[in-house]
Amino acid sequence: MVDAMCKKRKKSKKVAIIGGGAAGMMCAATLIEKGFSGDIALFERNASLGAKVIISGGGRCNVTTGITSLDVLVTKYPRGGTFLRDALKAFGPAKIRAWFEAHDVPLREEDDRRVFPCSNNGKDIVRVFEKIFATTPTIRCLCKTSVLSVEKSDNQFCITYKDKNGTRHKLYDIVVLTTGGNAYAHTGSRGDGYAFARALGHTITPLGPSLNSFLVREAWIKELSGTSFPHARLYARRANGEKVDATGPLLLTHFGISGPAAFAFAAGVAHEKIDESAPLHVRICIDATRDYHTWQKLLIDACAADGAHTIVHILKRWMTTRFAYAMCRECGIDVEKKCAELSKKERKILAHFLGDGYSVRLYAKRPGDEFVTAGGVSLSEVSPKTCASRIACGVYFAGEILDIDGVTGGFNLTASWATGYVAGRAIVRNK
Repeated sequence: MVDAMCKKRKKSKKVAIIGGGAAGMMCAATLIEKGFSGDIALFERNASLGAKVIISGGGRCNVTTGITSLDVLVTKYPRGGTFLRDALKAFGPAKIRAWFEAHDVPLREEDDRRVFPCSNNGKDIVRVFEKIFATTPTIRCLCKTSVLSVEKSDNQFCITYKDKNGTRHKLYDIVVLTTGGNAYAHTGSRGDGYAFARALGHTITPLGPSLNSFLVREAWIKELSGTSFPHARLYARRANGEKVDATGPLLLTHFGISGPAAFAFAAGVAHEKIDESAPLHVRICIDATRDYHTWQKLLIDACAADGAHTIVHILKRWMTTRFAYAMCRECGIDVEKKCAELSKKERKILAHFLGDGYSVRLYAKRPGDEFVTAGGVSLSEVSPKTCASRIACGVYFAGEILDIDGVTGGFNLTASWATGYVAGRAIVRNK
């Protein structure tokens, strides 16, 4: 019914894009480049556009991924992968790369498939949009402007906003909500868009932090701060019994665990209750490529070849000295014991510790470092082909406000570019 109503409407003249992040900027640029002749207003509460884009990837801006297989790409999204298929077909990693390079930003792919600007400067990505907007008279970038409410008014939308001149009201024909989630509040992502979406009749799924670090109870982990493992594995079971499994680089810190493996694991437990009274038990393997039996053989062969050396001396082949000492203490094995003196039982204990993982208790998601919000506007209420609302004619969504989140590696920016592009293209086509 809503789609039929939309087709009957005359060509919209005024578009309001609320949120000047990745999705909002790409939506506006797509409108311009595809010949939209109406007026565009891009609302941004910050003093400039793309604050979160600029700081992503440690300021280098992980623009997208080198992975182009659609079937592989969708597996990188704990939530929303299926919904994204259409958007990624229309504007996936290869097209995203080509688009930025066509706008004079050379990109390069690193060994881990992450794609960055050659300059390693996220500001270069945002400058692309600033240049497009600066030369387009039909767009106004309203920075330092906070949208207070979005209300349906007959066949238009009344936007109430506040700028340096006070509170104002203005009517628009189309509204695109690209406000992001509620992670990284200092960049302007405060979750305002959820209230706007609800006011327009949409459902917001449960929200939670994703891609965050964790605080652990075990003191010995925190004492090993700075220790890292390039191919670690973390696994546990959710409250409903489902298994969560993540692999990748892991960093032990003064507060617990961090790094890509921890962030990927966090995406899988975004909606789990984790606190002092209900810690989550997770097992950590320092090398995801080796199981218990592999470690058993390695230890047997090493002890047979170097029986006169201490067990710590042998273990240093596969880990830091600090971790080897700590592991032996946790396993109740004398660090000065010679390999030839190591009992079969002790060797099995070490193999289980390494191959099956050691258990730690996560008692909190580290506050303040959530990169992405899990949850958002229900995808059942949005068209995957156009990112248009199925409920409110003239409303579109793009980016993190949707119930979509990916693991680290450029996947979240990819989703924002893709959905922003699809929304912009759909608006132009719906004349």
